[in-house]
Amino acid sequence: MKKLLLIVIAVLAASIVTAMAETYPSRPITIVVPFPAGGPTDTLGRILADGMTRALGQSVIIENLTGAAGTIGAGHVAHATPDGYTLILGHWQTHVVNGATFALSFDVVNDFAPISLIADCPMWVVGRTSLPPKNLAELIVWLKENPGKATVGIGGAGGGADVVGTYFQKSTGTRFQFVPYRGAAPIIQDLLAGHIDLTFTQVASALAQVRADQLRAYVVMAKTRWAESPDTPTIDEAGVPGLYASFWHGLWAPKSTPKDVIAKLDAAVVATLADPAVRQRFIEIGQEPWPRDKQTPEALAAQQKAEIEKWWPIIKAANIRAE
Repeated sequence: MKKLLLIVIAVLAASIVTAMAETYPSRPITIVVPFPAGGPTDTLGRILADGMTRALGQSVIIENLTGAAGTIGAGHVAHATPDGYTLILGHWQTHVVNGATFALSFDVVNDFAPISLIADCPMWVVGRTSLPPKNLAELIVWLKENPGKATVGIGGAGGGADVVGTYFQKSTGTRFQFVPYRGAAPIIQDLLAGHIDLTFTQVASALAQVRADQLRAYVVMAKTRWAESPDTPTIDEAGVPGLYASFWHGLWAPKSTPKDVIAKLDAAVVATLADPAVRQRFIEIGQEPWPRDKQTPEALAAQQKAEIEKWWPIIKAANIRAE
């Protein structure tokens, strides 16, 4: 009798587990955006969440957990229950750069389960319109003629702009001052006001101001010109070949999230990014959806691995550390 009871309990438990898996998601899903509301990642996340809500039939909500260059939000998700209800919309800084510049309580690779690449957004060199140089070649000459005098806004020591700016200095033989800020918005405000000279930022952060001729885009740090700013030359065309940098975004869950849950989330991403209206909204804010063959867990893992192999040696050689 006791043996029979144990068998019945085991069968019931298995049925419950199966039912839970089959009904995922049965409650709202949270996507953590580790940056402030209104910024590029937040805007991208809200468009994504709307599409995934339609695809999954459950609410997908955005939670902004900000601070320490995205490490607070990333740490929260790394330590969350791996049930598919807490995800993170991260990018090149949160899942590549921060792993080399911060002493973290989590591993940027091994504590996450990749779901899909979402969008790509290259960086560009942007300056105030009153600067004398009109193109990148003139800018490099001007920087060399005024070593250490130009001011460059960055989103905190050890962040993406710090890394790319340091790489730029080494590649061009220039030198300038870094001015740390808490985010992209105050950097753009001070550029517009003429308080600083330049910044290295993702296209989405300054696209509106460049379109309005309020700021000058010297170069886009990509292999091809950006569709929404076709007059801006690539870094190769401007004479500094190979200096590519991009704030590519991806969606991750905590490690050990069940594979069938990851598959459902990935399918929701695929359905969302297949919507022409969603794709157009991405483009309008300076984000380019990844092609269909890159919308997989394997592609996200490969992208992160390749970027770590590229950037960690650069960061460590320059001894860039977060403060």
